[in-house]
Amino acid sequence: MPILEAVRLALTQLRVQKLKSFFTLLGVTIGVMFLIAVVSVVNGMARYVEQDFAGKFLGVNTFSLRKTPDINMGEMTEAQWKALQRRPPITAEDAYAVREALPAGARWAIQDLRWVNPTTRYVAGGPQVVAQAVTTDLFRIKDLAVQRGRLFNEQEAAIGSAVVVIGQAVAEEYFPGLDPIGRTLEMDRVPFEVIGVLEKQGSVFGLNLDRQVFGPFLSPMRRVTNARVNLYGVVVQGQNPAEQAVLQEVVRETMRRRHKLRPGQADDFALESSQSALTQWMSIKKYLVLAGVVLPAIGLVVGAIVIMNIMLVAVAERTREIGVRKSLGARRRDILAQFLAESTTLSVLGAALGVALGVGLARVVAMATPLPTGVALWSVWVSVGLGAGVGIVSGAYPASRAARLDPISALRQE
Repeated sequence: MPILEAVRLALTQLRVQKLKSFFTLLGVTIGVMFLIAVVSVVNGMARYVEQDFAGKFLGVNTFSLRKTPDINMGEMTEAQWKALQRRPPITAEDAYAVREALPAGARWAIQDLRWVNPTTRYVAGGPQVVAQAVTTDLFRIKDLAVQRGRLFNEQEAAIGSAVVVIGQAVAEEYFPGLDPIGRTLEMDRVPFEVIGVLEKQGSVFGLNLDRQVFGPFLSPMRRVTNARVNLYGVVVQGQNPAEQAVLQEVVRETMRRRHKLRPGQADDFALESSQSALTQWMSIKKYLVLAGVVLPAIGLVVGAIVIMNIMLVAVAERTREIGVRKSLGARRRDILAQFLAESTTLSVLGAALGVALGVGLARVVAMATPLPTGVALWSVWVSVGLGAGVGIVSGAYPASRAARLDPISALRQE
């Protein structure tokens, strides 16, 4: 029997026995629905962490030199924490030494920061912002552009002009209903002239990236951030991941020489890239994806058992029909193909319905909770493939029983 003919006969049986067909595909539908939903949530979280977090917060093809790691997803003992605190600070002299060691073409920037409470003549008690003392290349490394005004230039950075570029949230909260360009923002009683407002950045892990203020490192901003004590970090960017790895080794050797570390001694500084910061997240992601596939598989097993039972009932109910078909020349493989096609069609339809419901459930989760979601195309194909596999496996025994029926005995069946 041709496959298309077998599928047509299967769809005819589904239309005739609507209620039975519905209960048959219910188990597969539920299993696939939760598989799509769980994988979509995990995929959305992964995309959020690996793209938004790595791109906006850490930067593309970048790494940072810091006293201690800025991101630590694992547990840390008190002894480890104390050892980190005893490390020597990263100073401006270290930063300039790193710049001299880097090859031409590599980007480099100093970044120092501190949470502060600014004031303006319009708002005296607004929310805290992240004040940053930076060198000019940080804007290119972080891919920051202004919506209004301009960034400070190399001349202003060299002479330490008291100018700042602010995020959109700072502009809205401290200059409500006003154009902040040319107005004064005061931090720690130091006045700064606003010369630019950045494009909207959004949030990463609850940190509002639009609530930031950037000033030249050599300006009074370094007093605001206490840069003389310990720099937050030095950011280095390569043109690609391979060059980034080479630059990391250059910076490591430079810092080990400056800190007079002997061979075999561990680094007393941190080199943190998006890859190193997210290593533990990647291992967690594997387990989440595995759980997202294994747990809904229980529903698919239940669905397979239901399909097998329903198909066995169908064989018993249609014994006489099978006898008539065999007496008219139907071969064993025709009967086998018909019942396999019915079970597989049922299961695939259940999987398709589950995919649609899973996508809908993922969107509801995204709208009702802070969890980001993103439907992974591979999960759709896996779901449909699992549906077909469940139909074939669960229908194999009933179809085999139907194909082995003796036509004379089947015709006598009432």
